[in-house]
Amino acid sequence: MKQKEWKVLGISIWKLCVYFILYSLLGYIIETLFGILTTGVWESRQSFLYGPFCGIYGIGAVCIILFSQYFKGNNRFLFLGGFLIGSVTEYTLSFLVEITMKTRWWDYSDRIFNMNGRICLLYSIFWSILTVLLVKKINPKIDKLLNRGKEKIPIRILKGTIFMVTIFLAIDCLATCYAQNQFMTRMIVEHEIEVENKEAVIEKYKRTYENEALSKFIHKVWGDRKMIRTFPNIKIEDKNQHTIYIDSLLPEIQPYYRKIFEK
Repeated sequence: MKQKEWKVLGISIWKLCVYFILYSLLGYIIETLFGILTTGVWESRQSFLYGPFCGIYGIGAVCIILFSQYFKGNNRFLFLGGFLIGSVTEYTLSFLVEITMKTRWWDYSDRIFNMNGRICLLYSIFWSILTVLLVKKINPKIDKLLNRGKEKIPIRILKGTIFMVTIFLAIDCLATCYAQNQFMTRMIVEHEIEVENKEAVIEKYKRTYENEALSKFIHKVWGDRKMIRTFPNIKIEDKNQHTIYIDSLLPEIQPYYRKIFEK
């Protein structure tokens, strides 16, 4: 008897997990190359503490693949749909990151036609172009590769590998949320950054760092150098809405891996 597969909008959960993994990896490569070309340095562009993955690309690709099924036959609708789906995804992720980690991974406040610094017209158009390329060119090739893999590799091994990588990413995501939250708490208190609900932040700091074993673990595994090198562009807004880049508070730590050329 064939085992029933769980599906979302007609696409199996297994395939969606593969899409997320592959496009998160591809997004990391794109972001790294973009960073080198625009800043002249090779720096971390990953979303999580461990592994070369940029999660917004994975989530964006999954959302685009799922919802573009309703309009992928028309390039004009596909372009507009990509604009909308990409913008909503990017805005939602930015909001969730700020709520859960007390920081921002990107800020478009200096771009024209931006919305709360979370999205802007330029990058929404980029999502539109990416959507057309993804649906028309890239994803059909990915599907062909997946079909070939299913023919050559036993399905149990494939599913087992997907399951392990997905679990790893889930744990990595949870660890990242916790580590970044603790890191930002540490920066706020130790560098006297004035934020909303400062008293609550101080209480959280005391609960964590007065526990000697927990404090020692956090400093060893997720110390300042690890956090800055992994998230070099991490920033926070104080209660006066001034943006503070955390690497400016720790000038002794080089936030990038290697300088490729002078900007």
